[in-house]
Amino acid sequence: MSSYVESVLSANEKVEYTASVSLWAMLPLFVLGLVLLPLYGIGVLFWVVAYLRYISTELVITNKKIVAKFGFISRHTIELLLPKVESIQVNQSLVGRMLDYGSVIVAGAGNPQAPVPGISNPIEFRRKFMELQETFGSRT
Repeated sequence: MSSYVESVLSANEKVEYTASVSLWAMLPLFVLGLVLLPLYGIGVLFWVVAYLRYISTELVITNKKIVAKFGFISRHTIELLLPKVESIQVNQSLVGRMLDYGSVIVAGAGNPQAPVPGISNPIEFRRKFMELQETFGSRT
């Protein structure tokens, strides 16, 4: 678990599910980097961008909220309490379905939609969220 998620956990809060960025979603950057590598090593920059996206994107469901963090130098975060989440959408292209990655779009009460692109196993993320939301709803 990353330090950002650890820093925002409240008392009695625990991580229930952690999603990761799919390496398949980074394939275009890797290929572009390979093609441009002979051009003064410019391709390495594309590999660095892919690597930074991979390590700096977090998507976590805790027993109380959903936390999404993007960015390495500049940071963009979204935290939605489970009861405030109105919907979770999954968008997958044909290739994404075959390789099991896609975008997860979280929409909350009063908040704009928050897309998280290139997540591995997005259907499992949505399933886990639905389970936790049902559990949370039965406790209130």
